[in-house]
Amino acid sequence: MTKTSKDRVIEHFGKTADGYIHDRGFASGPDLEESVRLLKPTQEDVVLDVATGGGHTALFFAPLVRNVVASDLTMQMLKKAQEHISEEGRVENVTFREADAEDLPFPSGSFTILTCRIAPHHFPDVPRALTEFHRVLRRRVGRMVIIDTMLPDDQEIADFYQSMEKMRDPTHNQAFTRDQWQQMIEAADFTVEKMAVFEKCHDFKTWAERAGLDHKQVGELNQYFIDSPDKVHDYFQIETFAGDVESYTDKKLLIYATRIDTKRE
Repeated sequence: MTKTSKDRVIEHFGKTADGYIHDRGFASGPDLEESVRLLKPTQEDVVLDVATGGGHTALFFAPLVRNVVASDLTMQMLKKAQEHISEEGRVENVTFREADAEDLPFPSGSFTILTCRIAPHHFPDVPRALTEFHRVLRRRVGRMVIIDTMLPDDQEIADFYQSMEKMRDPTHNQAFTRDQWQQMIEAADFTVEKMAVFEKCHDFKTWAERAGLDHKQVGELNQYFIDSPDKVHDYFQIETFAGDVESYTDKKLLIYATRIDTKRE
């Protein structure tokens, strides 16, 4: 049987779950703080965190709301996230649900807030996922924040990004530009209220090894960075020493949108 892209996601993140759970870069950051500022969560809110990964976003929101459902396609990742949140010992209002972002197993209007952080680039069909996000959010009060790596507008830099991400993680599907995100979200009947861009610096070795690359693969990826054009080095602020990449910086796009009512509803 041929593996689908979702089968590969489940296999990949099942193997690498520990690395994502314990990576402190996912646990906090100005993007999470801005998400809270924009969403203005209250104890009346019910949150769905789609593709929760290590559960960091779910944990960040849990003290601020009535409850959070942390969902993910990969059961092994969910188990690790549940262990992580249980060990934190600070919240008891997070539940866990295996779920496909493109076919969410929840009734319409189940949630008032939806979050999805550093995950949509793995989805085979982002517009379909956005349609599901709209469906499960409650009319008039539903709001969401999506955060993902922003694809550069420059085609050569964008091609480099797509290639290097696939070298590191074969489950990477597609990142999108700011304009592409705007168009997709509006097509799904959301109103884009605000977009914000955050830079994130990655320690190269930690970033590469977290995805499960072996020594040879890390070396090949390192050389791909080194050999890239000057404008790629400038855009990603690639820092090198003695032929090795030490760090690079990419841009994360935060989109805050609200659910609008349509005549068909």
